[in-house]
Amino acid sequence: MNVVPLLLLVAGSAAVAGAARRTPVPAPLLLVAVGLAVSYLPGVPGYTLDPDIVLPLVLPPLLYTAATDSSYLDLRAQMRPVALLSVGYVLFATLTVGWAAYLIVPGLPLTAALVLGAVVAPPDAVAATAVARRVGLPSRVTTILQGESLVNDATAITAYKVALAAAVGESATWTGGVREFLLAAVGGVVVGLLLMVPIQWLRTHLKEALLQNTLSLLIPFVAYGAAEWVHASGVLAVVVVALYLGYHNWQVDFATRLQEEAVWKMVAFVLESAVFALIGLQLPVVLRGLGPYEGTRAAWYAVAVFLVVVGSRFVWVYPATFLPRALFGRIREREENPTWKAPFIIGWAGMRGVVSLAIAFSIPRTVHGGGPFPERNLVLFLTFTTVIGTLVVQGLSLPPIIRLLRLPGRDPQAETLAEANAQAQASRAAEQHLDALLQDERNALPPPLADRLRTVLERRRNAVWERLGSVNPVTGETVDDTYRRLSREMIGAEREVFVKLRNHRYIDDEMLRTLLRRLDLEEAAAYRETT
Repeated sequence: MNVVPLLLLVAGSAAVAGAARRTPVPAPLLLVAVGLAVSYLPGVPGYTLDPDIVLPLVLPPLLYTAATDSSYLDLRAQMRPVALLSVGYVLFATLTVGWAAYLIVPGLPLTAALVLGAVVAPPDAVAATAVARRVGLPSRVTTILQGESLVNDATAITAYKVALAAAVGESATWTGGVREFLLAAVGGVVVGLLLMVPIQWLRTHLKEALLQNTLSLLIPFVAYGAAEWVHASGVLAVVVVALYLGYHNWQVDFATRLQEEAVWKMVAFVLESAVFALIGLQLPVVLRGLGPYEGTRAAWYAVAVFLVVVGSRFVWVYPATFLPRALFGRIREREENPTWKAPFIIGWAGMRGVVSLAIAFSIPRTVHGGGPFPERNLVLFLTFTTVIGTLVVQGLSLPPIIRLLRLPGRDPQAETLAEANAQAQASRAAEQHLDALLQDERNALPPPLADRLRTVLERRRNAVWERLGSVNPVTGETVDDTYRRLSREMIGAEREVFVKLRNHRYIDDEMLRTLLRRLDLEEAAAYRETT
């Protein structure tokens, strides 16, 4: 097996994604653009997106990272709009886009058109999360988009299976399709519910962070594989397990959390970068074999399908936002009256991604009886152009549209105040617990060490409040910023001394690693991440 193309893909996509951090262009868009440009350079290996790799090996960890970073409580609060988008919209888009493609493309059978509709129906979890992080969407909008993108793949894959069965000549009925959807959805949720508690028990009872992180890397594949083995939705199983583990992440020890965060950030960065680069690199593959559709005619079909995909989302989003409020008084009492702006952003943020391409590439080349799948290459081409179109057109225009609409974003001052109040309550509880512990003679400490515990506690309590205070007129830093910077400077000076002692053989490498690990933990405590 030649691993050079894989290494080139990973290294190249990581380099482009790293460079994108220094530009105003979101990394997914730059990766797709570079992939398109590179795909025709001489000597570039041919990269074919293999659905047998993407769906079981790439999708589960990306879903897992997105779900663990989501808020279970926020998703539960937005369950109605999330369900309307992840289930209702996907089915609506499948039918709308399929029917429109059937009318637009002469000779395209309705069953094949519905396969196309199911393929391009779901906005992608990777694309939505990556762009939402960059443009700073309001928290409620971000929650809805993330929740939709976590669940909608299950709906789309099931709709695709039903449409594909009809297209290849298998018996498929509406009743059978509904039954298959319910079995996949309920089965996926049940598998997730059965796995989440034992997995969390293992996470809290394994005493070594290395073993815990090894388990963490296996979790999404175990959940996905177990659900698919019983013909349920692996997507839903991964999401259920990940939401539960993310909600209970505080129960594992700090070393596991530190390592796990670093490991999954690296995994997500590599996979996301490679996935978006792969999208661009598919251009030669999808253009190959278009036959009579090559040229202007295929381009017009692509534009028409893209416009239907974008337009159908708005046709669904606005009624789904305002109609429930008009019909149910409890919704009007419980929720604020939305303006037209937030639904517009949700409608415009429906980027498609690698899942659509992976499903399209899984379309069989032949149907029952040995004949070719009708217009398979055209379906691949229209899927590719829709993915590229939504990523480029919607992805590039989303940030200026948000700025133009002046959608109210997160309030940093209010969030800092809430954080300060929470820290104050926690510090009071910790101080009372410390006083009770010190009264026990088994916990006797010299006064300087006891005072040090109180000083650390007071420092944590005051640090958040100081961020609300004045800034240094010279540096623009708050007192907390200056304190953390000086803490890092001091730790850096200690680190340099340890390295010099190792270099002069006063200590060995094992002792150096122990001392540096201790400094790393102190630095993590002194300098919390702010980005």
